[in-house]
Amino acid sequence: MTKKHPVRKDLPRVAVASVVFREGKVLLVKRANEPSQGMWAVPGGSVKPGETLRAAVERETREETGLKVIAGDPVHVFDLIEKDAGGRLKFHYVIIDLAAEYLGGELCAGDDAEEAGWISPSELCRITITPGTKKLLRKLGFALA
Repeated sequence: MTKKHPVRKDLPRVAVASVVFREGKVLLVKRANEPSQGMWAVPGGSVKPGETLRAAVERETREETGLKVIAGDPVHVFDLIEKDAGGRLKFHYVIIDLAAEYLGGELCAGDDAEEAGWISPSELCRITITPGTKKLLRKLGFALA
């Protein structure tokens, strides 16, 4: 039997995200859950105890999009900190974005993704993207309107 580790709200959680480009488009998901529910972002999620960053990126991408990727090196790191109206901490994630290469699979939204898609630079202005994803895409030179 696996012992479940309690989630401590007073400590930052480590999360990863997959940065995948293909044919001039970027892989994004519309988040179904908090944080950033209803917004588009690169696919990702929490790192499980004992899991490497690369293994977490590959697992999370498969769970959220149905696609198989091979993870590469980190390309961006940032904090996602959200507080409630009373100033109490809701979330604190340290997010490490890793470059990843598309290997195959059928694109479909899964796990905690409401939608998934290959998004072109011209389509970015028609969707709501998380601030962290905007910053990442600008840093990597992916055109934003």
